[in-house]
Amino acid sequence: MQFLSPRDSRLSTTTRGIPLVDGLATEDVGSQRWSPSRGDLALPALTLDEAAFGANRDLFLNWCRSAGVAVAPHAKTPMSPELARSLRAAGAWGTTVANIQQAAVLLASGERRLLLANQIGGLAAGRRLGALLSAYGDVDFHAFADSPAAVAALAEAARIAGRSELSVLVELGAGRAGARDPAAVAATIAAILSADRLVLGGVATYEGAAATSDAEATLRAIATLLERTVEAFALVRTTVPQRPLIISAGGSAYFDIVARALAPVAQADGNAIVLLRSGALFFADHGIYARAFADIDRRGGLLVDGLHHSAAKSFRPALTLWAEVLSRPEAGLAIAGFGMRDASFDQGLPLPLRVFRDGVEQQGLADQLAVTRLNDQHAFLSVAPEAALAVGDIIAFGISHPCTCLDRWRVVLGLDADGVVTRAFPTQFG
Repeated sequence: MQFLSPRDSRLSTTTRGIPLVDGLATEDVGSQRWSPSRGDLALPALTLDEAAFGANRDLFLNWCRSAGVAVAPHAKTPMSPELARSLRAAGAWGTTVANIQQAAVLLASGERRLLLANQIGGLAAGRRLGALLSAYGDVDFHAFADSPAAVAALAEAARIAGRSELSVLVELGAGRAGARDPAAVAATIAAILSADRLVLGGVATYEGAAATSDAEATLRAIATLLERTVEAFALVRTTVPQRPLIISAGGSAYFDIVARALAPVAQADGNAIVLLRSGALFFADHGIYARAFADIDRRGGLLVDGLHHSAAKSFRPALTLWAEVLSRPEAGLAIAGFGMRDASFDQGLPLPLRVFRDGVEQQGLADQLAVTRLNDQHAFLSVAPEAALAVGDIIAFGISHPCTCLDRWRVVLGLDADGVVTRAFPTQFG
């Protein structure tokens, strides 16, 4: 599998966001001193506010420590080995991936503790995973299974990789993959115990898949799922009384509920950890996660070393989408140069934040704009009658749902506090 290395890659004129500089090495991007607000970039472009990302990282890792849980940030959000490495260096337990391809990218970049938080498929997938793991005998690797068929695939992977042990977590589920009842849990445990080269590593779930549009029903469903997870953990512990175990759950919206339910269980056990998999919250956003953080505040906010923090006020959106006004074809309408190929839209449309003209911010102008719809490469903006928006103006947009925005970009550009590009973060989506 080929992917860009931050040390030796070359950015071509076809790399979105990069000006017409052919063959520029990624490590030389920061020396160009580009600023998107001045129009230096080839728009559209996606940027990462490095200070906001760092503040989100430090807040969440401190909260994890205080709450008695660990985190393996989900790499599927940015698929940036450099960002994954930075989170681990700051104190993350390891890294989560969603499939074999993502595992290959992270292993090739040097990560050596991975949680594959998904079912991999059948025996053919097991052979692919085994071939990958055979090249990385030193990796601390954990995978999910929710059925004897899934266990058989992982046993095939362990056989081909020549591993004496492969850790398997029994996955419970609601709304997505995962064992649905005690019989399925028991059958999965029995299959792991009878398989050569596999060991019971713990239990896992994903509470976000239980969410619905009904907030109260969602909380009840999550509570039930976590109760089932605790029951399954007790069964696994009875089966392997001495083995260190993992209890894994927790995305970026309900991690506080997960910690309250599961941390006491791990603490009472004395030989287990609660491992969250949150990834999107390090980027935050102006939409789905802004709303999720407000909900966390309604549940009591974040408690770090005895001090309360507002999640909505503390997590800062780190991603900005930059685009130029291409046309003002009629009153009340502007066409901006980005579309569905550039921005997430599954959880809300981008939000105009700031407008720049010749590098100077036009105060208050963004408040008079709204994105109404997207096509593949155009955004349609409603414009208030009094708004003096002009062709060539550059608009900074906030996005909703980082996971489905980042995967549209081969390169995300880091920004410093002055809005100047400091580096390039190549992404490695399959």
